[in-house]
Amino acid sequence: MAVYDAQLQNTSSRNTRRYIDLDLFFKRMIPSGDVNTITDIQSVKRSVRNLVLLNPYEKPFHPEISSGIRGMLFELMTPFVAAQLTKRVEDVINNFEPRARLVSVRSIPDYDRNAYEVSVEFYVVNTPTELVDLTVMLERLR
Repeated sequence: MAVYDAQLQNTSSRNTRRYIDLDLFFKRMIPSGDVNTITDIQSVKRSVRNLVLLNPYEKPFHPEISSGIRGMLFELMTPFVAAQLTKRVEDVINNFEPRARLVSVRSIPDYDRNAYEVSVEFYVVNTPTELVDLTVMLERLR
């Protein structure tokens, strides 16, 4: 049984522009030895994930690009904090990722693990027919 995922390469002929980023795991391509690249949906998905997890002042020369949600993980787990997490994720994606058209963001608290499950649904601008779902588990480290 074949499994189809939006992360696979998109070879649609309707694409007018192809998004290419470096693979941050720095895997090497076998024939050339160069760093592997990721394309289209997988590239935008990785960028959205990085934006959500970015702390203030982590991006050189751009301290305004961050969601600032890791600082909120030490707050009490209330519905108000979950709503604030949702709003911050929406803001950072809408402001700093022009390749993604946001559909919804849900923040679900997991009281047993003291963590939040943030689910982001969006469309990539070049492929408006595939809804991409990204789920990130946010938990504090200490």
